[in-house]
Order: sequence, then C-alpha cells, then structure tokens
Amino acid sequence: MSEMKPSSSFTLTDNRSGQTYDLPLLDGTVGPSVVDIRKFYADTGCFTYDPGFTSTASCESKITYIDGDVGILRYRGYEIADLAEHSDFMEVCYLLLYGELPNVAQKDKFVHDITYHTMVHEQMHKFIEGFRRDSHPMAVMVGVVGALSAFYHDSLDISNPHHRMVASFRMIAKMPTIAAWAYKYSIGQPFIYPRNDLSFAEDFLHMMYATPCEPYVPSPVLARAMDRILTLHADHEQNASTSTVRIAGSSGANPFACIAAGIACLWGPAHGGANEAVLDMLEQIGTKDKIPEFLKRAKDKDDPFRLMGFGHRVYKNYDPRAKVMQKTCHEVLDELGKRDEPLLELAMELERIALEDPYFVQKKLYPNVDFYSGIIFRAMGIPTSMFTVLFAVARTVGWVAQWNEMVEDPSQKIGRPRQLYVGDDARKYVPLKARA
Repeated sequence: MSEMKPSSSFTLTDNRSGQTYDLPLLDGTVGPSVVDIRKFYADTGCFTYDPGFTSTASCESKITYIDGDVGILRYRGYEIADLAEHSDFMEVCYLLLYGELPNVAQKDKFVHDITYHTMVHEQMHKFIEGFRRDSHPMAVMVGVVGALSAFYHDSLDISNPHHRMVASFRMIAKMPTIAAWAYKYSIGQPFIYPRNDLSFAEDFLHMMYATPCEPYVPSPVLARAMDRILTLHADHEQNASTSTVRIAGSSGANPFACIAAGIACLWGPAHGGANEAVLDMLEQIGTKDKIPEFLKRAKDKDDPFRLMGFGHRVYKNYDPRAKVMQKTCHEVLDELGKRDEPLLELAMELERIALEDPYFVQKKLYPNVDFYSGIIFRAMGIPTSMFTVLFAVARTVGWVAQWNEMVEDPSQKIGRPRQLYVGDDARKYVPLKARA
C-alpha cells in the first residue's frame, strides 16, 4: 500500500501549556477522515485513550467498507445485496482475495484449486479423536486449525507470496471439512470425506449430513441458502476476530496460528454467539401470546431482558445483510415445510410485530442478520453448538484476505497498544520474613 498523504490538519491545544499541535488528517475513499496520531506521543508525551479502539483506525484497508448510519456493507466496492443475489461464495472469495470479480476462466481455475484442497491430512482423524467426545465443536476448531501448521510445513513462509497463496487456499478449502468433522465427532458419526463434484456449499452440507448408510443429496434451495449465509458473513471490516488475526499476524506468526486466534476470538458470546442468543430468547418467550409481554419488557430500561437479534452495534439503520437473509429464511422454511413449527412460527410473529411497533421502528431496532440465521440453522437441523462454527467457515476468507493485506502493507508494525496505568507507584521491596 502506498503512504497516504494528509489532506489537511487537525489542531489540538494542550490546556496545560497552551501549546498547539497540528495533526495531519488522512482521507479514505469514503467514510470519516482519520487523525494521524503516529507521532503524537513523540510530540506531546501523551498517549491517546480509546478502550475497545472504537474510535481508532488500526490500519488502512481496501477490502470492506461499512457505513452503519445508513446501512451500507460493501466488499471491494460491491453492495452486499448484489453479491448475495447474483454471485456465489466462490466468486466472493475470489473478490475478497484479489480485488476483482473473476471472469469465467479465472473462476473455473479458482474453484478447481479450492476444491482440490478440501481434503485434510489423514492423521487429522486421530487428532480429532483425541478430543473428548463431548467437546464443543469450537474447541475442536481452535485446536485443529492451529495444528494445521504441524501438517503443512511447505506454506509457512509468510514472506513468500506462493506460500501465502497456498496457505490461503488450504484454509478456505479445509475449513468446511474440519467443521463438518467436528460436528460428526460430536454426534458419534463417521467422518465423511469431501466430494469434488459438489459446489462449496453443497459439499459442506454433504459432509454434515451424509452417512456411510446413505448419500445425502442437498436441496438446491438449502444449498443456495447456505451459500448466501457464507457470502453475508465472509467479511465485516475490522471486527474483534479480524483485528485479532491482524494482531497475531503482525508478530510474523504463521497463517494457521493467526486464523486459529481469530476462531478463538469469534467463539466469544459477544461476537459470534448472537444467533444462538436469538434462539435462547425465543425459548424464553415460549409462545406467541407472550410476545406483547416481552416487547413491553424490552422497552423497560430497568428490565434486564433484551430483544436479541434486533438492532446492531455498527448498523444504526437496517442491517443490509438482514434483507437478504429474511428472503432466504422464508425460502428455507417453505422448502422444509416448517412454517408451523412452534419456535419458528413464534420467530416470524415476533418479526412481524416488531417491524410494525412504533417504538422499534423509531429506534431502528430492525431484525439483524443473526435473527434470521439462527432461525435458518434451527430449521435445517443444525444444533446451536455449530452456529459459531458455521460463522468461522464463512469468515475464514475475510480473515485470510485481511491477513494477506496486512502482511503486504509496508507500513504495518507489530501490534502494541498502550495503556493508562492506574496501579501502585514505585514501592520499596520488603523481604519475606519482614512482611507483616
């Protein structure tokens, strides 16, 4: 990446000394400008304070753009709704990695290369079987993905572009296999190998649901739904797990370790567990006649109950992914004939009422992507323990694209946040026997 040139400056006055400082302002293609504080400490002797880095740009990136105020999500400039409707996940992977949508020949080669990397080392069987049978699938994912560096030594040199490409392909391709095997292991079924004649989404469903007793033929509607879910979750700018991947990568760690770190971060309930929280909420509500009671509780600031799956930390408008997911959700329910299943029927009624309630409309608390994805997974028979695993399968390409961009950025440095120290000042050491 080329060094950005300041467009103007931001003047800061130190009220203690009256000293003024001109801080350069940097402009992106779209979105807010940023104040360049790289020399701030050297010039002022002060650090900035930003818990959670919610007002800090940690890097420059060309991959994903979000404007939460108006509900925009773009991959490489393309609206997410257009990509989800007109492209498939493999095209989106190519776009995130290379910056452009592929032509026919480029896509065919890319799909071929990914497809022929879906197998995992045969010793992975024994590795997974070393976990307790009741292990959470995400625990298996963290361990197995981190261990890939022990199996694929020929793609660990991050300074080698070819190594980075091979490692990227391997992670995108093998993640569905590892995820499906983690699921199969958790339910005591045999591992199912990937098939090269199926699409990415079809193959994932096949490895999840086929058994040696009978084949599984994915429904085109369900395969398309899974493909859209993967597309909608492929990247989301500098979120917690992506930032974790970048921080880990900034030390020069191998790519498999970096992605394992991202998976570990994603496992946190505040990040990847939101769709599971939606189903927990629906179970708590129980029946449709209790919806008004719980909506009243959701409006009460003194009541701890929260309407999960509505609103978003970033999007202060309608989550652009939710519109696509809403359509997909209804397609899946129709395909499976599950509109009359009590929990799903409850969800649809909650959606209808909330979209018409002036309180939620005024506050723009619309159903988000997690609301619909949880319902889809439930309808497809996917257990809640696998929800975050599917998120990881989708987000791997985003992590890989962000990691590659970070490695190639000449301005990147090892991550080293500062702190505001509030502990004890210097104290005199007291020998053990002299302590009271």
